[in-house]
Amino acid sequence: MQLTLVAITGLTAIAAASPIDLNERQNKENVTLTLYQTTDHFLFNTNIADFLNARNAREGIGLGIDWTADGCSSSPDDPFGFQFHNSCLRHDFGYRNYKQQKRCKKADKKRIDKNFKQDMYDQCALGDDQDGCEAVANVYYSSVRVFGGNHFC
Repeated sequence: MQLTLVAITGLTAIAAASPIDLNERQNKENVTLTLYQTTDHFLFNTNIADFLNARNAREGIGLGIDWTADGCSSSPDDPFGFQFHNSCLRHDFGYRNYKQQKRCKKADKKRIDKNFKQDMYDQCALGDDQDGCEAVANVYYSSVRVFGGNHFC
């Protein structure tokens, strides 16, 4: 009888704890999924103006989104008058958040770098010297492809 009572008490405790543990784990998984989705949305699915608005509003900070940035690092933000600063901000956003989220595959870095190149090209399309601007953008892109690994993960 004592053994049965101990077994029932133990099973009751396990049954009572399991839904909480399961819910807690599910909540953590949902937050992680939402964090990944939010990061990818701002990085890949918004135009640069909407990205900057989200950055200024610090959207997603409660999820753990990292909005810190240093612009184009040791390179000029606006080389030869070409406005790459905002492209660099989004590139920083990608590197920092993917590193924080431990999403460190080579394909992830390449996708972020290609997005950086496209952001610069989009900026180049607004100016008078698109060819010259894209030539400089290609240098910036090549630099992050070759030397950006230390900063990515």
